[in-house]
Amino acid sequence: MVDVQDGVPYAALIARRNRAGRIEWCLPKGHLEAGESPEQAALREVAEETGIHGRIIRHLASIDYWFSGADRRVHKVVHHYLMGYVSGEVTVEHDPDHEAEEAAWIPLRDMTHQLAYPNERRIVSVALDLLYRGS
Repeated sequence: MVDVQDGVPYAALIARRNRAGRIEWCLPKGHLEAGESPEQAALREVAEETGIHGRIIRHLASIDYWFSGADRRVHKVVHHYLMGYVSGEVTVEHDPDHEAEEAAWIPLRDMTHQLAYPNERRIVSVALDLLYRGS
């Protein structure tokens, strides 16, 4: 989710605890619910995890990865979209899973230092290219 203020693009990030108990800043994401398209899920998950409602501008990239759950390996594909701010205030109070501990608007240019995962830093680079160079 991006909002431009005084010519500076900001994006909404969330903070979650990793398995070791440390806070990690990441892009909002989640899962598809029955009958949802990836775009509908992205809009819903961002609203739940950040309190921000937006509109999809375009698809940025998809990340495909595996992780170990409590009793099995889990395959996940995450579709990332460039979204424009429509309404809302940043809050984690509507996160039904209570995974997000904090949400904040961060200047897009500073996010590569804030984000925990290299794949998400690459997504931000794509968004910066689109916003500043129109690529």
